[in-house]
Amino acid sequence: MCWWRQAAPAGIYFPLKRSAPRWRGAASASTLATDSRAAHYGGNFPARATHIIPSSALRGRDPLSLIATAAIIGGGAVKAWVLLRDLQPTAVIGFGGYPTVPPLMAAALRGIPTIIHEQNAVMGRANRFLAGRVTAIATGFRSLSLPKAKLASKTTWVGNPIRPAVILAASTPYAPPEPGGPLRLLVFGGSQGARVMAEIVPPAIGQLEPALWSRLHIVQQAREEDLDAVTRAYADLKVSADVAPFFSDLPVRMAASHLVISRSGASTVAELAAIGRPAILVPLPNALDQDQMANAGVLQTAGGAIRLPQAEFTPTRLASEISALAAEPQRLAAMAAKAKKAGTLDAADRLADLVLRVAKG
Repeated sequence: MCWWRQAAPAGIYFPLKRSAPRWRGAASASTLATDSRAAHYGGNFPARATHIIPSSALRGRDPLSLIATAAIIGGGAVKAWVLLRDLQPTAVIGFGGYPTVPPLMAAALRGIPTIIHEQNAVMGRANRFLAGRVTAIATGFRSLSLPKAKLASKTTWVGNPIRPAVILAASTPYAPPEPGGPLRLLVFGGSQGARVMAEIVPPAIGQLEPALWSRLHIVQQAREEDLDAVTRAYADLKVSADVAPFFSDLPVRMAASHLVISRSGASTVAELAAIGRPAILVPLPNALDQDQMANAGVLQTAGGAIRLPQAEFTPTRLASEISALAAEPQRLAAMAAKAKKAGTLDAADRLADLVLRVAKG
């Protein structure tokens, strides 16, 4: 998604999924641009208007596919060019994905200040394409690998903006599990990860020493079709579990957990670090740019997480990791502290400041 400003912003709340940010009190001054596929992700964006700009991913490398893709992106750029002429925005900001390409290309050609924000630890293809054309690059991770060294001069680390609920949860200090006391696990995987969590986590719990079962309390996100099987598996073990397709209070539950098992999307890693919770991270294996693998690597290098590629994410391996961590509560506490040190709570303000500087030239 892409958006532009016509007045100085007051601040950012957080990026929505697929990355449109929410600005405090900015509805009268912000305009959102995206394509028809991603438009529903911006439903809560407080923009004065939303414009659909045609865009396309690369559909293939044969000549006809390349021509078709170029035609769609070119048509989107022309539409964005006309829209920008009418709106005369102060700045145009893109948050990754192919919907950002036509508006940012048009803005760059018009000489309007432009920014891209890369939320992952590895730059996505759309942002790589745009990086050399924009005024400034904002990064979600300090260790972002740039496609060209000369881009470093216009790159600024800001972090990944997080939700107010996460900032509130971050005030809860980590308390390691007491010997023989409750051990709270939070398990979630999002739309592309809940299935593997349902397949692996319950049998892993079944491989733990029975003495550990009575200590466990598990909160697990599961797909509707997996709810009964996951719930029954924990009931058979007499393990306390709360299983549901969605948790609206996930930051609160994250703060209450001793250990998190999850995928490693940029938002998830940013929230784990902000709140400061140890995690076992299982990157999405078929991601185009292996962004989740890189994201998890950042938190693993910091000492706040264990990264398990999905091929290694087996019930036996997971049971071994949980058993080892349960036996070393101080190791959990150390991981929590290191995760917290890697996090940031003021990424929204940092990004807003960068936008203001770029907009002022």
